[in-house]
Amino acid sequence: MLKIENLSFVYKRSQKKLFDNFSLSVEKGKVYGLLGKNGVGKSTLLYLITGLLMPKSGKVNFDNEDVSKRLPKTLRDIYIVPEEFDLPPISFRKYIECNKSFYPRFSEENLEKYLHCFDLNMDVHLGALSMGQKKKVYMSFALATNTSLLVMDEPTNGLDIPGKSQFRKFIASGMSDEKTIIISTHQVKDVDNLLEHVIVMDSNKVLLNESVSEICQKLLFVETSSNESAEEALYVSPSIQGKSMILPNKENEESAINLELLFNALLANTDKLKVYLQN
Repeated sequence: MLKIENLSFVYKRSQKKLFDNFSLSVEKGKVYGLLGKNGVGKSTLLYLITGLLMPKSGKVNFDNEDVSKRLPKTLRDIYIVPEEFDLPPISFRKYIECNKSFYPRFSEENLEKYLHCFDLNMDVHLGALSMGQKKKVYMSFALATNTSLLVMDEPTNGLDIPGKSQFRKFIASGMSDEKTIIISTHQVKDVDNLLEHVIVMDSNKVLLNESVSEICQKLLFVETSSNESAEEALYVSPSIQGKSMILPNKENEESAINLELLFNALLANTDKLKVYLQN
């Protein structure tokens, strides 16, 4: 669905390329988590994927079309929710009327359903909403466009605790086999139960591009107060319970992925984890 080939990009005022010969592929019909430290280029990559920035060289192909050409058939099938945005001080119904025609599969019925996840409706005025409410409304419109690719940059920033719980329900209600969602976030605990695939970036490299099911088949995530198994652990971190550990999953046991632990483990010792993930 989405293929990034030999991508190079540099900002005009920078002396260093942010991306150099960078490649990545994304499949259809999954929820992806895009993780990485500040400054590795996650937001920039999202803008390159959606055609808002142009690469110095290489290509971003979406359904076999170069997104940098900004063809109407491509743009109407991609939607981005940036971390920061402005909405005009008009009624939401007016906003819908002005924008829905750009997206052939837009559904007001779906929009009402998504707004309901956030305890909102279409009879709101955008100028009267808090930033958190604006984000909920904007994300609901984005999902209702029914584009094949939806890209979201730090979507849970600005949401309160109930809003983050509602967000998980919202994303789950909008998924289908025809839709791919890429979520770039530092708030991994807000999305760990949603993700089907994890991409971890660092310094112009992809450290990990793997499905959650494959990760959990190969790695075991454990919370324990005991020192047992610590010697064979691939990574250990202090926790409230005592220790958070990643172990080789030798007995094919079930465990829930701990994205924060996995991310820190990859940064600490990428090669050690890759031995187990690639087997």
